[in-house]
Amino acid sequence: MHVNIEKSWGEQLRDEFDKPYFQRLTDFVQQEYRSETVYPPAKLIFNAFDSCPFNEVKAVIVGQDPYHAPGQAHGLCFSVNDGIKIPPSLINIYKEIGNDLGVEIPFSGNLERWAKQGVLLLNATLTVRAHQAGSHQNKGWEEFTDVAISKLSDEREHLVFILWGAYAQRKGASIDTSRHLVLKSPHPSPLSAHRGFFGNKHFSTANKYLTTNGKKPIDW
Repeated sequence: MHVNIEKSWGEQLRDEFDKPYFQRLTDFVQQEYRSETVYPPAKLIFNAFDSCPFNEVKAVIVGQDPYHAPGQAHGLCFSVNDGIKIPPSLINIYKEIGNDLGVEIPFSGNLERWAKQGVLLLNATLTVRAHQAGSHQNKGWEEFTDVAISKLSDEREHLVFILWGAYAQRKGASIDTSRHLVLKSPHPSPLSAHRGFFGNKHFSTANKYLTTNGKKPIDW
């Protein structure tokens, strides 16, 4: 099956495209886009991969679901389009960056600038029905994104995996910690941020690790 995804990722993930689970997933997603309002726009389903080629990845942030309100989701976890109100979890991420690095909080919630620097902003599930959080879970996306994480863990070295919350930490359980830095804390959601997300210093820690391993730090 031909899948319109960035070339280097297509080569890494091509074995998945012909597996029965991916065919079932494709059939389901295509039907959903025909009959329902689904986010992100279809052309942006693989935006995380398209924005950050396989060999350019330096860090991975794992999310769960795309935003399910109009105009928010554009295929990068935690990120929203320019001009959209910054969601609460991202406000808390920005607050931690400010406290950690002493930088001012941006006016935009668009994280494309991170992706262009090598941050893979990967949701576990890449599509969602409007106003129905989790509606496309357990359809095959999780298996597909597990393979993407495994490919990075097995075939790259000295990456930073940032896992906020129990869901992301379960998804990252197989990452080879002898080859990569894995950073864990509670989720930045207002429900959990005060339990250890604030003060985690993940952004400075990630940059120190990248610098130590000869890589350019991220301008968060």
